[in-house]
Amino acid sequence: MSDARRTDAVLLLVALVWGSSYLSAQTATAALPVLLVLFVRYALSALACLGLVASRAGSRHRSRRWTRDELRVGVPLGLTQAAVLVVETYGVAHTTAANAGLIISLTIVLTPFLDRTGHRGGLPPAFYVAAGVCVLAVGLLMSGNGFHAPRLGDLLMLAAAFVRAAHVALVGRLTAGRAIRPLHLTTVQTLVGSALFLAPAARELPALARTDAATWTQLVYLALFCSVFAFLAQTWAVQRTSASRASLLLGTEPIWAAAVGIALAGEHFTPVTGLGAALMVAGTYWGQAVERHHRTTTQKASAPAATSSPTAKEPPCPATTLTST
Repeated sequence: MSDARRTDAVLLLVALVWGSSYLSAQTATAALPVLLVLFVRYALSALACLGLVASRAGSRHRSRRWTRDELRVGVPLGLTQAAVLVVETYGVAHTTAANAGLIISLTIVLTPFLDRTGHRGGLPPAFYVAAGVCVLAVGLLMSGNGFHAPRLGDLLMLAAAFVRAAHVALVGRLTAGRAIRPLHLTTVQTLVGSALFLAPAARELPALARTDAATWTQLVYLALFCSVFAFLAQTWAVQRTSASRASLLLGTEPIWAAAVGIALAGEHFTPVTGLGAALMVAGTYWGQAVERHHRTTTQKASAPAATSSPTAKEPPCPATTLTST
């Protein structure tokens, strides 16, 4: 397999893992309280990240010590990431995995409204049309078998898309111009999340002793694969391909979410929700392409010369990395 195909395969695997995370979260929250699921997920992720930091510290020119920037940025981003996961996890517990994955993909078109760096002067009209298509798609997905009051889970996933977009915009703002190592930043975020959810979940901790193997499998999968592995694999792959190609492949996440929900959970689309799913995928891809082209054109027109990024012992943190449930 060529290097390019290997990189594409890794990005598709990340999208698949993230798409499957909605069903895993739904299964885990059916057996355990949401806050307990979040605490265990964060705690397992933190332990894995600390182990990776310690193992990499033995390599030449690498250190396991955190810089001031990594701590100053990691703490607020840990808070916003925790807010994203709280709303997402409660949302996926009250809707289908397919709907959750499709509605959360609104983040792609919501983020540019909040992150105005790179496209000063406003977005092109085509972007707003694409965003309108996505809004229409959300309405169709929420309608289910007919138009009725929106379901709680769908509304929570819609709120999660807004919160996630704010988180992504904040990542770009706080990491710009700073030498921040992705692994160290992720470790700080997981430690912050573990601390946040420890107290609310403390009363429910004895329930873990009665948890069956199937639920523990979902918890471990969410922590090690959907969090630690997906982030590090994404970082590795993005460094070996173009941002446009990476965005295209990672943008298949909602497709995988729908496929996993239908194949493994017996979910199904009515003609109305099927139309909503198709419009959501088309709208997000269209909006992403318009925004990416506009950002590239604006940067070429405004930047007189390329500037080098700050030197870091590991690659700087990507400014537009998306976190998944």
